[in-house]
Amino acid sequence: MANENRIGGIIPALVTPYSPDGTISVSALRAIVELCVSQGVGGFYACGSTAEAFLLSEEERMLVAETVVEAAGGRVPVIVHVGSISTAQAVRLARHAASCGAAAVSSIPPFYYNFRLDEIKAHYRAIIDSVDLPLIIYNFPAFSGVTLDSTTARDLLTNPRVLGIKHTSKDMFQLERMKQLRPDLVVLNGHDEVHLAGIAMGADGAVGSTFNILADRFVAISDHFVGGRLQEASALQRGVNGIVEVLISVGVFNGIKFLLKEAYGIEAGQCRSPFLPLTADQKKTLWTAWQAAGVQ
Repeated sequence: MANENRIGGIIPALVTPYSPDGTISVSALRAIVELCVSQGVGGFYACGSTAEAFLLSEEERMLVAETVVEAAGGRVPVIVHVGSISTAQAVRLARHAASCGAAAVSSIPPFYYNFRLDEIKAHYRAIIDSVDLPLIIYNFPAFSGVTLDSTTARDLLTNPRVLGIKHTSKDMFQLERMKQLRPDLVVLNGHDEVHLAGIAMGADGAVGSTFNILADRFVAISDHFVGGRLQEASALQRGVNGIVEVLISVGVFNGIKFLLKEAYGIEAGQCRSPFLPLTADQKKTLWTAWQAAGVQ
């Protein structure tokens, strides 16, 4: 089994860059990995929500996983999200992730059909039983309609094959309760705008969309917090939140891709339909916020 102790810190939820013809740009994806490694990240989260996972074919998800693992080159661990409404597909993606060298797999609960909790748990156990990799549960109530916490998912969270949970919820109380339930559980905060609150409540790290472009800022927030420099950490959090606020208003994923091009020269294309491209005014607003934050 992969070295579980390596997972933590700032973990970008990678976007999926596209070439002009709409196919995945492997070269751009590798460039994003290199950018993030240079900024001190602790790992990568591939094929998640930020990657437009459910707008990718199964083959494309496998290509992304292979590319990220290869580009990371063992320097940092790679978590591959294998979530699917279909248990069979999630198992296939998990087995592929294991075969290409992922450190762990992660999965959002099956959604849309309002599955019962026992069905959701059976789905997770099928993934666990399919590979010799640890599992990180993906709790994202706002998107999945399912809340997994220290009460509803207690038996899963205490399963030794479950390495941790990606907690994309602003319920910091539940984040702390899950950590208390099992102190060795790797709890990863999933909302960038409350990163400082997450680590203050016991998170071992964070998985975030804006880490594609702001990883060094979030690494610094964590370092300041650990060093007891709370004013400095808070000031940096406020700074990145100014950018996050504008990203939310214009569209987070397309906004990140725009900033990858404008700030770092990485052509990531646009998100797939039904996402709409940014307007000229939205680009101007976002770039103004970026410059005002003094990132570069």
